[in-house]
Amino acid sequence: MGALIEDYALIGDLQTAALVGRDGSVDWLCLPRFDSPACFASLLGDKDNGHWRLAPAGARECTRRAYLEDSLVLESVWETDAGTVKVTDFMPQRDRAPDLVRIVEGVSGSVDMLSVLRLRFDYGHVVPWIRRTDGHRVAVAGPDSVWLRSEPPVPTYGRDFSTRSEFTVAAGEQVAFVLTWHPSHEPRPELLDPHESLRLSLEDWREWAGRCCYRGPHRDAVVRSLITLKALTYAPTGGIVAAPTTSLPEEIGGVRNWDYRYCWLRDSTLTLGALLSLGYEDEAAAWRDWLLRAVAGDPADLQIMYGVAGERRLPETDVPWLAGYERSFPVRIGNSAATQFQLDIYGEVIDSLHVARSDGLGVKPHAWNIQRCFLEFLQAHWREPDEGLWEIRGPRRHFVHSKVMTWVAADRAVRALEADPELDGDLDGWRAMRDAVHREVCERGYDAARGTFTQFYGSRELDAATLLIPRVGFLPPDDPRVVGTVDAVRRDLAHDGLLRRYSCEFSPGGPVDGVPGDEGAFLVCSFWLADALHMTGRTKEARELFEHLLTLRNDVGLLSEEYDARTGRQLGNFPQAFSHIGLVGTALLLAGQGTAD
Repeated sequence: MGALIEDYALIGDLQTAALVGRDGSVDWLCLPRFDSPACFASLLGDKDNGHWRLAPAGARECTRRAYLEDSLVLESVWETDAGTVKVTDFMPQRDRAPDLVRIVEGVSGSVDMLSVLRLRFDYGHVVPWIRRTDGHRVAVAGPDSVWLRSEPPVPTYGRDFSTRSEFTVAAGEQVAFVLTWHPSHEPRPELLDPHESLRLSLEDWREWAGRCCYRGPHRDAVVRSLITLKALTYAPTGGIVAAPTTSLPEEIGGVRNWDYRYCWLRDSTLTLGALLSLGYEDEAAAWRDWLLRAVAGDPADLQIMYGVAGERRLPETDVPWLAGYERSFPVRIGNSAATQFQLDIYGEVIDSLHVARSDGLGVKPHAWNIQRCFLEFLQAHWREPDEGLWEIRGPRRHFVHSKVMTWVAADRAVRALEADPELDGDLDGWRAMRDAVHREVCERGYDAARGTFTQFYGSRELDAATLLIPRVGFLPPDDPRVVGTVDAVRRDLAHDGLLRRYSCEFSPGGPVDGVPGDEGAFLVCSFWLADALHMTGRTKEARELFEHLLTLRNDVGLLSEEYDARTGRQLGNFPQAFSHIGLVGTALLLAGQGTAD
């Protein structure tokens, strides 16, 4: 078994990101974008699929590591018999070409270091041709080119299709490596000063983190989650990817392995609300603007996710030469769920734009026209079944959460018209739709015998997404149906103190979600449970759950999508934006800075 998912730390330049292990190995990096083919893919295969390890010769994991203050600059320290050395890893925000910088500094004694670089383009498949030129090692294959240099220069040599450097650092000495990608048809990229880039990167991150206006408990966890969300932002467009990885499994050895390097609309309201609540208006506006560009067009063609620039075609294919993380196969590139029909996303988009308008983000004249078209579409289609929030790969059903978010769409539109009579819209028709949806959900989506809302009409299955019912204002928190739902979900979907999103057990017709296998506790759902407990008057229990969830973060404060309490391991793509959005939202709610709609 290789590194655990939680053994990795994240570095990035706001256009892509890399995962660095405790052993000093960069095992995942896609260049030049989050969704580009990886040049380091050993995370999903083995070392021959690409990695870059920089560590003391013969050493294993570092002694300790941490981000430098409120930044995305990682410092790893090895204490050896010969002395102590630290490696500082970061990716400076780029002007044009992406750079990965690794600075080795001797702290005490004299330490022998080894750098092993294996570049493998196209997700670990293509071995590049490597040559020397102008003091660089240059790797080229097809459209990709990577340049490697060091300051001061250290000897390099090739062995076993890798580029190696052996050198010694004494106390006070430094060796900096710079790896730069650029299109192979272009001339050599401009040289980057690694030490000046480090200084500027630290200044930029500290200034950005210093804008956070949260002053409640666990501020360090909130700021780290915000930095992680910023790191998952594609700066040119403002889109935020769900995770920088693909196919990290929801079950070790299973097939629930998906590509998350895209932007999901389901995250939009919670993300926008968190950014606005914490003083990040520029980021919120950029996300809002990305959203408006992505969803433009026929409402019938609205997708649940898009590429970082708003791309719609995300075809899903398998990568047969990668064995998968701990033999969790297949490895998937692209995501066919992009073509699913999900009613909830109409509510997410309209709610996001409602939050933007209510919080003074500025009015976009065409934003209301988009919302009006969405409402007209929903009036004609809200009674249809869909695939639901969780991208069920089984038959379409009448999912309760989807209908609730349809109600949200109508409710926010009605409230907008009531607040501004100058807006054009079908006020009476949308009020009637809102009432009809509410009535149907309460009649067909509620199991009176058990006192809980269900996953879909006529089902006995439960769904953690129904915990959002009081958060979005569908029913007040003290409504007995809400309290009953919280209790039932907490009881039936419990997973060693955490919460599954739904049951993965087989029904007579196969697995409920259409995919074989199991999964761990879904971390954002556990944060939602803490929110619901607080809103229903059980704040002490909410705080206890929240503080327990904080202990599940890895040593540098990162969370994946899921957690397996039985093995004590993080599962799923990493780090996961949804989990960190959940953390920020719960912290705000418990501190009295978050509100329900």
